[in-house]
Parts: sequence; C-alpha cells; structure tokens
Amino acid sequence: MSQFFQVHPDNPQARLVRQAVDIIRAGGVIVYPTDSAYALGCQIGDKAALDRIRRIRRLEADHNFTLVCRDLSELATYARVDNTQYRLLRNNTPGPYTFILKATSEVPRRLMHAKRKTVGLRVPENNIAQALLADLGEPLMSVTLILPGDELPLIDPYEIRDTLEHDVDLVIDGGYCGMEPTSVIDLADDLPLVLRVGKGDVTPFEA
Repeated sequence: MSQFFQVHPDNPQARLVRQAVDIIRAGGVIVYPTDSAYALGCQIGDKAALDRIRRIRRLEADHNFTLVCRDLSELATYARVDNTQYRLLRNNTPGPYTFILKATSEVPRRLMHAKRKTVGLRVPENNIAQALLADLGEPLMSVTLILPGDELPLIDPYEIRDTLEHDVDLVIDGGYCGMEPTSVIDLADDLPLVLRVGKGDVTPFEA
C-alpha cells in the first residue's frame, strides 16, 4: 500500500519532503509532480527500483530514462557540453525540456543510449521537484507517468493512488501540473535537433 503525501505546490513542507527522500533512498518508487506532468522516479543507479518502473510502464529494456537534475552544475556531472550548448541550457532552464546530451562516465551504463552514449537530462521548474532534488542531493531517474495503453499522462493524484497503490511506495499530491510532455531537444551533435514538440517553446533550438 503506497503512502500519500499532500505537499503544498508553492511552499513544500520540509518534513514531508524529507520523508519522501527517505523513501527514495530506501529503494522506493515515487510519483511526483513536475512542470509538465506527473512522473515516476527512483534513486539513480537503483536497478531494482528501475525494473519496477519498467514493469509499471511496460517499457522495453532499451527505453531511455531521464535524469532529473536540480540545476546546471548537477547536470554537468552527467553530461559533456560545449560553450554553445551550455548557453542554450542556461537560457532555457529550469523549464519543460528534456535535453539529449553526450553522457559522462558518471551515468550508469543502463541509462545510456547503447550506441550513441547519450543521456536525457532535464531541470524542472516545479517547487516540489526542486525540493526533492535539493534534499536528495543527486538526480532522480524518471519517466513520465503514462500507463500502458494510454496516450496521455495521469493527472489526478487520487486516481494515481487508486491505480498504483500496490505498485509504488509514495504518491505526492502536488495539485494539477498538466498533461503535456516536455519538448525533447537533441544537443548531442553540432546543431540542436527538436525531436518532440511539447510544453516548452522550441523556437530557441530551431536553426
């Protein structure tokens, strides 16, 4: 049976954030809000939790997870960026974007694209997500909460709890956060490539 925390979207309660992080560190899988949609998250490198998320979403083994980071300094630990890429990132984070970047050796191999050695990273503009990341002190491995057979993410925390109460350890009710996915921008090569148009404005990345 999952726990259910109602966390204030503007002023997240430190006690609940700390309890959520304890659950993550203990190997838990959580549902948490971002600036685009609710997401499933777990601790980086936790293979058992990662496998649980794969089962919930029925994901193939080669599906790429996203590392959700607190800020650009954290992002730089896990991705190699040049000056041009860094300026694009600085001007567009935090925000509803997922960036595909060349991975560093800090990224667990199973999170990398097998051939390109890339990783998806994002910095969300959501107070609850930011509070979790600050307390955790490292990125969350995440995927958007879209259930098998659905085209759109779940948006109602109570419905999420009813649906996943035996599959996740915690559902964080952070209010409505939308159902539009992030825009996905590939920055791994010389020129930016828009792979998916979502919530974020893609104009800065178009040649």
